[in-house]
Amino acid sequence: MGQTFRKLFDSLFGNKEMRVVMLGLDAAGKTTILYKLHIGEILSTVPTIGFNVEKVQYKNVVFTVWDVGGQEKLRPLWKHYFSNTDGLIYVVDSLDRERINKAKTEFQAIVSDPSMRNSAILVFANKQDMKGAMSPAEVCEALGLSSLHNRRWQIQGTCATKGEGLYEGLDWLATTLKQMQSTGVPTSVGGSRTV
Repeated sequence: MGQTFRKLFDSLFGNKEMRVVMLGLDAAGKTTILYKLHIGEILSTVPTIGFNVEKVQYKNVVFTVWDVGGQEKLRPLWKHYFSNTDGLIYVVDSLDRERINKAKTEFQAIVSDPSMRNSAILVFANKQDMKGAMSPAEVCEALGLSSLHNRRWQIQGTCATKGEGLYEGLDWLATTLKQMQSTGVPTSVGGSRTV
């Protein structure tokens, strides 16, 4: 009886654990975002060779976030992180207009993978503080987010170094993942955009 009560209590009030993979091209700001969320500070980072993994608690959700290197030679390894993933955080360098088509190709490959079919998708349009950066709406169009059917997605403009937009994105992700977990399936179709 005590075990059953504890499970019920945890399911109603306890922390929920969610597995999230954070991907994007190299130099998009993934590691900066991870450590801003994890310890609240900006660390001096170098290109990630391999991965970083940290637990990030937001409200009553504990995200285990896998930040995987984005260099071209590492991208084929991304698929090894897809199993049992609840959510995808895809980080785009909004200033990098030259590689936005490459970012789209990689993004479409990720969301088309059968292992990622039920994952919620949060896109961080990063570096919004930089002059000449694409707006979240432009990034949304460039990635083809509107063409994702029967998927839960959100795009959020961010500035990782200042922490702007990060918690708004996590709030959406936490809420969406809890809804999806409680129903067992995505709760609605389409997505949204936050500018």
